[in-house]
Amino acid sequence: MLQAMNTGHDGSLTTVHANSPRDVISRLETMVLMSGMDLPVRAIREQIASAIDLIVHESRFSDGARKITKITELVGQEGEQITMQDIFEYAQTGTAEDGRVQGCFRPTGAVPTFLENIRARGLTINQTIFDPQRYQKPQP
Repeated sequence: MLQAMNTGHDGSLTTVHANSPRDVISRLETMVLMSGMDLPVRAIREQIASAIDLIVHESRFSDGARKITKITELVGQEGEQITMQDIFEYAQTGTAEDGRVQGCFRPTGAVPTFLENIRARGLTINQTIFDPQRYQKPQP
């Protein structure tokens, strides 16, 4: 999968079962190591950091509903560590009388580093979608 993603063609999509965006990285590393390829961990992490731009993490809540809980960007690598930033996250605000989880999906304030690439392809994104102030409740 990582080899295919690193061939130079844009637009890959895959599924990994993990408990968090950070756990996705660990599971990918483990899968590569289990494949029998004799690669150092640093090389595996370089492949992961090069191949993956975003992780969309979904969780199952106490009411059985599945919700996207984080959209996380892989920013690069610092030494041995893959650096990541959450762009959007789901915040649970409570539980309704019928037991359904309530909450909202909101920006963290981080702006994706690949925004210029999107603009270069002729797409426009209003940057206010990344402003967390836009999603806060007004103070009385």
